[in-house]
Amino acid sequence: MATANKNLSVYDKTTIPNAKNFRFGIVVSEWNTEITEGLYNGAIDALLDCGATESNIIRWDVPGSFELTFGSKKMIESQNVDAVIAIGSVIQGETKHFDFVCDATAQGIKDLNILTDTPVIFCVLTDNTMQQAIDRSGGIHGNKGAEAAIAAIKMAALGD
Repeated sequence: MATANKNLSVYDKTTIPNAKNFRFGIVVSEWNTEITEGLYNGAIDALLDCGATESNIIRWDVPGSFELTFGSKKMIESQNVDAVIAIGSVIQGETKHFDFVCDATAQGIKDLNILTDTPVIFCVLTDNTMQQAIDRSGGIHGNKGAEAAIAAIKMAALGD
């Protein structure tokens, strides 16, 4: 498991650019809210810890992970952001719906990274169980939201 030996919330602030002058968009799926709110909180805490200001962080909500691509695209087009964090949670169920949503979301966010000059960070948990999602959204493995925020800062600095 990728996170078994790594806490997702741990970062060395001395190696991260100051985020004070960057503008961040966060697009959050409303599906599996317990998980996505945990990821959002982890992202916000890390952004603020690294110098971002609340006034330079914009949040939009979308119905589910599948809609993250469109929400991120519109955020890029209208909000003059330096990076977007796309936050979602898809948990395996009894049908192939999981596979289609995960694949489409990952491909959509990848496409935005190819087609635009604004980095979009993939902060979508694709877990087999709710417990795995809890463990990665502020639980025993830390918070993938914090990891995504650090990636967003680093990627924003590339365009600076």
